[in-house]
Amino acid sequence: MKKIQKWMGVALAAALSVTALTGCSQQAKTSGTVAADGSTSMEKVIGALGEAFQNENSGVTFTYNPTGSGSGIQAVQEGRCDIGLSSRDLKDEEKASGLTATVLALDGIAVIVHPDNPVSDLDVDAIARLYTGEITNWKDVGGNDASVVLIGREAGSGTRDGFESITGTAEQCQYRQELTSAGDVVTAVSQNPDAIGYASLSNLSDSVKALSVEGAAPSEETVKDGSYPIQRPFVLVTKTDAPLSGAAQAFFDFATSADAAPLIAKAGAVAVH
Repeated sequence: MKKIQKWMGVALAAALSVTALTGCSQQAKTSGTVAADGSTSMEKVIGALGEAFQNENSGVTFTYNPTGSGSGIQAVQEGRCDIGLSSRDLKDEEKASGLTATVLALDGIAVIVHPDNPVSDLDVDAIARLYTGEITNWKDVGGNDASVVLIGREAGSGTRDGFESITGTAEQCQYRQELTSAGDVVTAVSQNPDAIGYASLSNLSDSVKALSVEGAAPSEETVKDGSYPIQRPFVLVTKTDAPLSGAAQAFFDFATSADAAPLIAKAGAVAVH
């Protein structure tokens, strides 16, 4: 009996040792840093995912640098971050340079006006004619007799690229102001009753009014079913032939898992995984 008890004790000790080693190994895989850089429109989504990931992995430090889609893509190319964030798909030349795009979510680009603006719905053609300067007075689209003030994002912005691609206005927009973040666009429109701008759904607030486009209001449901026409992808950008660090890969896997979908939805976007 003593021999049996002794053998069981040794076996139990060995099992505990394996468990401890396995726990240490798993902990090692989720320690380190994860650096993300890019789209300001993805701030709420990536912030929610980063916070949740850190809460589950105390050994990981997650950072996000909101520089814009173009800068985030360049940061990945130059090795200055682990994962780039882009609110547009990669261009052919960017893919050819050795980058891979993984669509994380879909986002509607809301067309916004001041709450006092009587216009509530426009079609894509009217929006395009407003931004190219063909229509210069709000009265021509059912609004007040006032000059239209066009506000948009800076060159290189994924939101601008998405908006101009969908409306067919690339290199034709007659912007009065070109601002460097979605929040700045919302603020500028909220302060000017004659302004029109565009911003990600996740950046909307009660200070502005989001227009319906061709009868569809911008929302998670209309983006998901495709009825809202001005939408674009939220993309994770990585190097094609360079493996991520253990921590970065763990975050990537979490962000593209079903567990992340509720967090992405709460942040105002539509998860695709």
